[in-house]
Amino acid sequence: MTFFIEIFMQIIFPILLLLALGAFLQRKFSFQLKQLSTLVTNCFMPAAIFLHIYHSSFDVSLLGQLLSYLLIFTVALMIIGQVMAKCLSLNKGEAATLKNSISLMNSNNYGLPVSQLVFTVNPLGVSVQIIIIVVQNILTFTYGMYNLLSTSRSIGSLILSLVKLPVIHALLLGYLFLLFNIPLPTFIEIPLEQLAAGFIGLALLLLGAQLSQIQLKMFHRVITWSLIGRLLLGPALSFLIITLLGIEGVLAQSLFIASAFPTSRNTATIALEYNVEPQLTAQIVLYSTLLSSLTVSLVIYLSFVIYT
Repeated sequence: MTFFIEIFMQIIFPILLLLALGAFLQRKFSFQLKQLSTLVTNCFMPAAIFLHIYHSSFDVSLLGQLLSYLLIFTVALMIIGQVMAKCLSLNKGEAATLKNSISLMNSNNYGLPVSQLVFTVNPLGVSVQIIIIVVQNILTFTYGMYNLLSTSRSIGSLILSLVKLPVIHALLLGYLFLLFNIPLPTFIEIPLEQLAAGFIGLALLLLGAQLSQIQLKMFHRVITWSLIGRLLLGPALSFLIITLLGIEGVLAQSLFIASAFPTSRNTATIALEYNVEPQLTAQIVLYSTLLSSLTVSLVIYLSFVIYT
């Protein structure tokens, strides 16, 4: 119990403080969050991802296990969401909301900061999270968008949106520089490091500001099943797959922890943009983020108990 409390106080509580500060500042100053979100997504996050890849020493022999896990885990979550939506007899908008909320995790401005705090002395854990970020971004602009717009948007436009993502470019450039051992000039590395250093704080402040604008309404049954699927079934499924694939060590820890992250804030963004149950989606993001402070702490604790 002492170790669990220590994890909560040293990893999750600092994140909650920044979320609360972001919410307070938004209430007081009413920032233009669209511009701030664009800044984080197109500048601070790519810099952090590029440098983590560039300075990483990822074991290629683990790549097969990682990709196998992500494929099985992702498809399984999609199936769970589909089955839940069918069993609950939801309308199209509610079904799309439920499926996206279970499959799409906040790996960007929640997951990466958590991983950076947990794996401060082991960059492999952060490198794994970066790959998960890329996979989640791909899912958001393919599977997630398809759930909302399958009848009104072409596959070609979805692919075009994906190709334009700065995180994809940062990942590819990072691997190219790492693979060919290309030295990074100091006058470029220094500003990239400064941007990367600011990512965690700004990302969490932004998330807190976004959550402060969500209006709470009647608790919908979709919210309940979404929280069960994302925060409880996700980690349980992850543990099962990790065990079946025989994954161990830091890789197992990183994957297990990542499975517990709350619903992606991007689900609320695209739901609002295309007017598909925006309030319901926003409430799911808020509740899952708040409750994840407990579930993520528990999963981090279990990851140290089981995999070390």
